[in-house]
Amino acid sequence: MTRARSAPTDPFCREHLPPREQWPQLWFDLPELQYPRRLNAARALLTGPPDERPCVRGSGEEWSYGDLRRHATRIAAVLTDDLGLVPGNRVLLRGPNEPWIVACWLGVLLAGGVVVTTMPMLRAGELATISDMARPALALCHHAYADALPPGLPVVCYAGDAELTARSATKDGRFTPVDTAADDVALLAFTSGTTGRPKATMHFHRDVLAIADTFSRHVIRMHPGDVVIGTPPIAFTFGLGGLVVFPLHAGASTVLLDRTTPEQLAAAVAAEGATVLFTAPTAYRAVLASGGIHRLAGLRRAVSAGEALPATVWHAVHDATGLRIIDGIGSTEMLHVFISAADDDIRPGRTGRAVPGYRAAVLDDDGNPVPDGTPGHLAVQGPTGCRYLGGDRQENYVRHGWNHTGDTFVRDADGYFTYLARSDDMIVSAGYNISGPEVEQALLGHPDVVDCAVIGTPDPQRGAVVTAYVVLRDGATADAGALQDFAKQVIAPYKYPRLVEFVPVLPRTSTGKLQRFVLRERAWHDDGEGR
Repeated sequence: MTRARSAPTDPFCREHLPPREQWPQLWFDLPELQYPRRLNAARALLTGPPDERPCVRGSGEEWSYGDLRRHATRIAAVLTDDLGLVPGNRVLLRGPNEPWIVACWLGVLLAGGVVVTTMPMLRAGELATISDMARPALALCHHAYADALPPGLPVVCYAGDAELTARSATKDGRFTPVDTAADDVALLAFTSGTTGRPKATMHFHRDVLAIADTFSRHVIRMHPGDVVIGTPPIAFTFGLGGLVVFPLHAGASTVLLDRTTPEQLAAAVAAEGATVLFTAPTAYRAVLASGGIHRLAGLRRAVSAGEALPATVWHAVHDATGLRIIDGIGSTEMLHVFISAADDDIRPGRTGRAVPGYRAAVLDDDGNPVPDGTPGHLAVQGPTGCRYLGGDRQENYVRHGWNHTGDTFVRDADGYFTYLARSDDMIVSAGYNISGPEVEQALLGHPDVVDCAVIGTPDPQRGAVVTAYVVLRDGATADAGALQDFAKQVIAPYKYPRLVEFVPVLPRTSTGKLQRFVLRERAWHDDGEGR
């Protein structure tokens, strides 16, 4: 696909794309993936449904499509007229799942900006790292979450009677979207790195539509009558696609929830008349355990991603409700799900086939396909692909034109893929990717910690739990709770070690390299013995 002339006057993103020869092979063979050279994803998502159609509700707000269009265009006008945003500037977003953050996300794209959405659970140090890497021109922040943002970053708050809300009310709602190119960068999505340092993935305007024209169109088959609900944060690309892009692309409506318990999630599904649910296997297990699974019976589609869905959970939900959960694997680098299955093609406990528009293979260490039935490295190609900001570790993810996800899979003769394990040091717990080295760095900041190693250990509820093996200084008290509380103050609480084991020494090579595999083998052996 020939690149169109770029709209941005701030060239930061274009200049920090990895070299073209390091990009993965891209495919646009489906008719619906033939996008025009000039494309603004927000404009495309907001075009079509009548003004009066219900669109998004949550946190006491209930907006129609007309309401969302007005809010988004007014925010775009504030950004350009009042705040001096120029195309290509990055804008950091911070806040919970609710309608205003959707309007801000769309408003930034309409104005030609690049969205950097962050999870509200992140702490000051994590936000500072993201800011240092993305170099945002300003931040749009929910008024209740402004305290942890980096000093020196201009912040405009929204919701309630905050500044952005007041400024946007003075605009007339007439705004001409910036004429961006289909391959202008629309968003930077951050993912935890196995080294403890996050990476920023760069996605184009056409990528935003491509995830809807593949997984949503062909697997979920979302339609205008759907009411979508779910738990993943919008900063998590699973949540961005499922709760924002997919329903807007289909003309459906979405219900945004802030933090919810399993009981509250099940109650909300029933009360809102939801037809499509996006959440992680952990949530399905928790709803089962709470006794509220019958409240999901009104769903048309239940979607699971973030970690492998156990067959036992699939069958328990199906037996109680008749629902066939759609499992899928995606990644921040690919933006959304690329292997899945629905309806009669579902095989519980196994992942599925390549989503239409994508191609998948299982490769050996040299990049050669392995025979069906042989475990290997999952590799994927499609209309989206990995482009790390500045080419940061690009060669680790993209090899010979394939996106290597870091997962070990096996494929059968029918082309059906089954997940076996992560291939790196990433811990997948309750649908979140957690970097073990990042947790180690946090714990090493405690004055009593001399050395530590963090791995994922088996857990029937969460898939894996973050487990820290800690060496203390002489005379220090072995207080797991104190270390857990300390970690929660340094990194997002979902990353803290749920298990802490105190050891006299960690396994290391003669050169001092930490041998996490020794701890993993010990943990899995102990689990097999009934730990």
